[in-house]
Amino acid sequence: MAAFLLRWLVTTVAVLAAAHVIPGIRYDNWGSLLGASLLLGIINAFVRPVLLLLSIPWIIITMGLFIFVVNALLLMLVAAMVPSFHVDGFWSAFFGAIIVSLVSWLLSSFFRGSDGHIYAITHHSAPAGMKRASARVIK
Repeated sequence: MAAFLLRWLVTTVAVLAAAHVIPGIRYDNWGSLLGASLLLGIINAFVRPVLLLLSIPWIIITMGLFIFVVNALLLMLVAAMVPSFHVDGFWSAFFGAIIVSLVSWLLSSFFRGSDGHIYAITHHSAPAGMKRASARVIK
């Protein structure tokens, strides 16, 4: 539960940063910001992987830049679903999605795993009872 709340907080700060930097993104109250960031996290978890899989040819042709288009469309979808969260147009959503991605990546880089290594916040430890494989490297 703590990891979920931490991820939600990171997404909220990222959306807040995008709303302050991009003039076409705004929210009417804190509740709409929290709702928009929660919905964005849910959509990113369930819908985004399917969209990325379906758009693999475009992602390859544009050398990965089409991922920003997918992120912008998802941000516009969130704005359409949350009544007091507003995105004025595609370009506002496009640059807002870049800001959300950068801030989310930057904040996620500050969290350490139980082994002391820095992982993205989405890193999960091995389930209980699962053994690690050990191997030797022969030079």
